[in-house]
Amino acid sequence: MNQIIVITGTSKGIGKAIANYYLEQNDFVIGCSRNESSITHPNYRHFSLEVSDEKAVVSMIRAVKKEFGKIDILINNAGIASMNHILTTSVETISKLFNTNFIGTFLFTREVSKVMMKQKNGRIVNFTTIATPLRLEGEAVYAASKSAIENFTQTASKELAPFNITINALGPTPIETDLIKAVPKNKIEELLNKQTIKRFGTFEDIINVIEFFVDEKSKFITGQIIYLGGVNN
Repeated sequence: MNQIIVITGTSKGIGKAIANYYLEQNDFVIGCSRNESSITHPNYRHFSLEVSDEKAVVSMIRAVKKEFGKIDILINNAGIASMNHILTTSVETISKLFNTNFIGTFLFTREVSKVMMKQKNGRIVNFTTIATPLRLEGEAVYAASKSAIENFTQTASKELAPFNITINALGPTPIETDLIKAVPKNKIEELLNKQTIKRFGTFEDIINVIEFFVDEKSKFITGQIIYLGGVNN
């Protein structure tokens, strides 16, 4: 039976790769981004919105429920990064990071959970980053926004468990996408050297962990955070 999967941030990079993966499995994917859709497929629906816009998110999830009647999986992929020393970080930058990374994750989790609670089943996967456990200089605010997601994931797991909903988080290593284009090469090298397995991550690495979290056999796994590359807390 086709799964109904909501994925945020599907216009490019990791989100687009995940969306295409599930479309190849004949699942229905409902994606969103600030931009117009970059995916053309009969099983794909797209919403153009800011993930931190409460009214837009509520409206999107209502539309999904009306068309499909259920949501099996939510993947909160949308996120932005910023690399600044704390002395050169503006409040505007902090607001942008927390609005997209944390508030976006919160809103989608809240609205999709309402649908999943009624069907007494669901899988939610959030995105954190290895910048959180590695405490990387220049990423204090970015890592803090993702740390908020980790804490939220673990606490939400307790609130959602009675409804047979699991919620876990995945922390990728750097992936060669637009997100890291502006980061100096020496900084990336420094980061990769802090990993146990010293290489860039791939879309396949990420999808492998997502598949583990959403598998029917993983119904006893919730509130967990998996970092790629052999990075530990």
